[in-house]
Amino acid sequence: MTSDSLLEDQTLSLAVNKHPFLSSTQILVVLLLNEMGKGKNSWWNPYLMQLPRSYETLASFDRFETQALQVDDAIWAAEKARLKAELDWKEATSLMKELKLKPQLRTFKAWLWASATISSRTLHIPWDNAGCLCPVGDFFNYSAPGEELSNSEDSRSFRNASCLHVCSLQKEDATQKIDAEKFDANLQRLTDGGYEEDVTAYCFYARRNYKKGEQVLLSYGTYTNLELLEHYGFLLNENPNDKVFIPLEPEIYSSCSWPKELLYIHQNGKPSFALLSAIRLWATPPSQRRSVGHLAYSGSQLSPENEVIVMGRIAKNCHVILKNFQTSVEEDYLLLHKIDKLQHSCTPMELSDVLSASGGEACAFLEVNGVPNGESGVKLNLSSKTRRSLDRWKLAVEWRLSYKKTFGDCISYCTDIINKLSSQNGSTMRTI
Repeated sequence: MTSDSLLEDQTLSLAVNKHPFLSSTQILVVLLLNEMGKGKNSWWNPYLMQLPRSYETLASFDRFETQALQVDDAIWAAEKARLKAELDWKEATSLMKELKLKPQLRTFKAWLWASATISSRTLHIPWDNAGCLCPVGDFFNYSAPGEELSNSEDSRSFRNASCLHVCSLQKEDATQKIDAEKFDANLQRLTDGGYEEDVTAYCFYARRNYKKGEQVLLSYGTYTNLELLEHYGFLLNENPNDKVFIPLEPEIYSSCSWPKELLYIHQNGKPSFALLSAIRLWATPPSQRRSVGHLAYSGSQLSPENEVIVMGRIAKNCHVILKNFQTSVEEDYLLLHKIDKLQHSCTPMELSDVLSASGGEACAFLEVNGVPNGESGVKLNLSSKTRRSLDRWKLAVEWRLSYKKTFGDCISYCTDIINKLSSQNGSTMRTI
């Protein structure tokens, strides 16, 4: 489903052409809502009925759920996504009225659903920035890029793998055999699918051997957990592309040539190559930096004493960040456990336990969502709206917990390095 294919309707095309200021994505959102309004009369109805009825992308987060992220950058990302969605919706309102969309399809709630569908499910095509909706092709779940082929046997098996043409964008049969050179080139791509112009189809490739019953995963590209949450409405427990940043002294930035975006901590707690290089150079007396600069930029330790200072500085900054959070890692783990209980519904007594154990945030959630206190012994059923809010709240807590764990893991990493260096030098362990 593309804007081009839907705009073959002459009346629809004329109406859209009157609004040249709308982006390609806004147009596709309107066209999707228009198709939904056709119901069973839409040729795409069987596909449309398979789409989720709600999403958990950042634009759908309300104020409570946004504040639950606790990190300023994440809160700003959610607020910005919401504001952009509102602006896009208002700009497209006149077109939706001209197309006589049903009132319920012109609401901001409907717009959030359609725009989230476009954000989370469209596939890239070279001629339209909005992308295309590809039945079956958009059912694949995400696998973060990073793990490449490890042995020649796997490589040989890939050469013999078959290409799956999931959806042809033209009605005629477009299936053709992909030659070996083209397939080998595809293995080098970051993503596992793409539109093939010579066969006018979207093609997907298995980059490893799958066993019967295994889920086939695709890489959509490189995303942090916050970006996954913003565009797709989910996050990964283990994301090799996730990262966090720590505040650094201005002198650290000025003493090296690394861009700020490279000075981060990996999700596993290990400081990035550039971050270590920059702080090692900063921890060196200015008069000596020129002579050791080549070592710092090559990733080498400059001296045991220098490395202890570097690790101590990073760990100290992580401590400061963790200390300033509203909740601790342990409290977030407990809260997630309580949210799980709420998700499976509970009796008033269980609800009381949740409130007393989780403190103000749980009470605030129930108050914001107007959840009543049931009578004793009566099972409390949360409304579908409240349950969706509960899902988003849980995602916010999971995201901030992962964020905090990275700092904690970094402290452990730095402490281990300090202990090893101190032990090797026979010196007293430095206190952080």
